[in-house]
Amino acid sequence: MVGYDPEAKCVSVAEAAAAGSASGFVTRVLVSPLDVIKIRFQLQIEQLSSRSPGAKYHGILQAVQRIFREEGLRAFWKGHVPAQLLSVGYGAVQFMAFESLTKLVHNVTSYNARDSFVHFVCGGLAACTATVAVQPVDTLRTRFAAQGEPKIYRNLRHAVVTMYQTEGPRTFYRGLTPTIIAIFPYAGLQFSSYNILQQFSEWVIPAEGEKGGNVKNLVCGSCAGIISKTLTYPFDLFKKRLQVGGFEHARAAFGQVRMYRGLLDCMRQILREEGPGGFFKGLSPSLLKAALSTGFIFFWYELFCSLLCTLKSTDSTMRKEG
Repeated sequence: MVGYDPEAKCVSVAEAAAAGSASGFVTRVLVSPLDVIKIRFQLQIEQLSSRSPGAKYHGILQAVQRIFREEGLRAFWKGHVPAQLLSVGYGAVQFMAFESLTKLVHNVTSYNARDSFVHFVCGGLAACTATVAVQPVDTLRTRFAAQGEPKIYRNLRHAVVTMYQTEGPRTFYRGLTPTIIAIFPYAGLQFSSYNILQQFSEWVIPAEGEKGGNVKNLVCGSCAGIISKTLTYPFDLFKKRLQVGGFEHARAAFGQVRMYRGLLDCMRQILREEGPGGFFKGLSPSLLKAALSTGFIFFWYELFCSLLCTLKSTDSTMRKEG
């Protein structure tokens, strides 16, 4: 049901946006702890190893224990309000744009709207559109997740005002370049991989019940998330490093801090000081998060779309009988 299907004209663009928002909301609640751990790993200059003397975090379990001990359970949902705004807004724009683009391809070109290449291009363009729309919220989310104790920002309003007054409006779009560079292939691979895996699963298991279909959506989505995240991960790390620029004083409690003049300078410094492995810091929690979040996003999106179709069908039947 992801993407325009001329044979099943069930979900409108507005309904796709609603389903995308709802799936983003539910998924964010479930994966927020992994996101916080991933961001902490990405921003740590020291090696993620117990043998590194200045390293605050060594691994996922150790990070969970330390964050819980030092900051409490609520720390795993730091920045949850901007994160939810990000997820709801991103989900709405992305799926609305994706459905619109695949429909446009069907109407004005000779390409099949269900083709994996079409899903790659439309998925990438839809994600770029959504990214530009929600980038300021993503920057706020990263700042909240990155700050330790004592807190620099008391709440969302305080963060917006402080960042605007001290760093200017451009600070809300820090890290946009690597984000756009990374998000097109990342989202494109998500949608195209999901499409390929769905087609493969239908070939392997042609007939499935509704419950089996939901599990299939979850598994296909999770695999698509792992594939896309592994191939595009370094750009996500560059984005996070650039987003906390000008925020170095709040990072002192976490270890060394660095200032970057731009994307290329960021890449050079990481390669020189942290080696090639530095480009993949935080990959393990990120892959776990990608598997869960992408799986849940497609699972909930398909489920909400199915519910909307069922409601419309029931309403239509009742009207005919009435």
